[in-house]
Amino acid sequence: MIQTQTQQQQQQEDEEQNQTQNQNQQQRNMLPKRIILVRHGESQGNLDTSAYTTTPDHKIPLTDQGIAQARRCGSLLNNLVSSDGSSQNYRVYFYVSPYERTRSTLREIGRSFSKKRIIGVREECRIREQDFGNFQVRDRMSKIKETRERFGRFYYRFPEGESAADVFDRVSSFLESLWRDIDLNRLQNDPSQELNLIIISHGLASRVFLMKWFKWTVEQFEHLNNPENCDLRVMQLGQGGDYSLAIHHTEEELIEWGLSPEMIADQKWRACANKGEWNEKCPWYLDEFFDNLPDSEDDVRKCEGEFFDAPDSAFESP
Repeated sequence: MIQTQTQQQQQQEDEEQNQTQNQNQQQRNMLPKRIILVRHGESQGNLDTSAYTTTPDHKIPLTDQGIAQARRCGSLLNNLVSSDGSSQNYRVYFYVSPYERTRSTLREIGRSFSKKRIIGVREECRIREQDFGNFQVRDRMSKIKETRERFGRFYYRFPEGESAADVFDRVSSFLESLWRDIDLNRLQNDPSQELNLIIISHGLASRVFLMKWFKWTVEQFEHLNNPENCDLRVMQLGQGGDYSLAIHHTEEELIEWGLSPEMIADQKWRACANKGEWNEKCPWYLDEFFDNLPDSEDDVRKCEGEFFDAPDSAFESP
């Protein structure tokens, strides 16, 4: 039977669609199933801030409680990535801040995984703690932090140290490297295995990571709460290839972390969205920056006509 031109065209379109779907599935198979942010266990500095006056920040150790927290966190992570033991095909790759407390947290977490499950670990300086400026004198730091509250937590730069904006810049650079590692399969992951990236870092660096990933504004960042010691932030791959916090975590948890109703709605949308799709209902993508955008070109011309036809007195201050 001779196919008509329309049938041949339809067949070609179907083949191209199938090819695209196969390519998307292959790309999705290369993506980590989860990207998990972990804050370090309780440190001597968390317990007593006077530790910072005599010990460099990067050398602050974990407390006994912090070590126990890290051990429990390792067990929790193992249950999570193995789906409570039902998955036998998972692997983990660790990124860790070079600080003593994060390295120690990783060491304790690692006790919950066999060697075959860990395909690699990398020390990553760009996810280190915010630099607060060498040794920290308690009275001086109290006054500095009061000033930071008045100035704004994101932009305030500590004397001899960093601002959260500085941390944002280096975490953004790390994210670019992370995507290259994934795209080029530098992690040497078998696509048939479930890959989980576990990033052991600090409270501020984790919040900035999420801010960069989900394109949150500075104002939204200011409302985020710091994770507790050994708390997890689990970004899980959704059905369409996008990552979301709303797959693993409950709405109550997201509220507790400081996410607004709009941010939570966006996380729920991402859980089912196709990678690269645009969430038109996400207010901070457009509405955050504009007032009443015209819906059409005719509306633009109408608004311009009303603006330029208005008398100059309409724009004068009272």
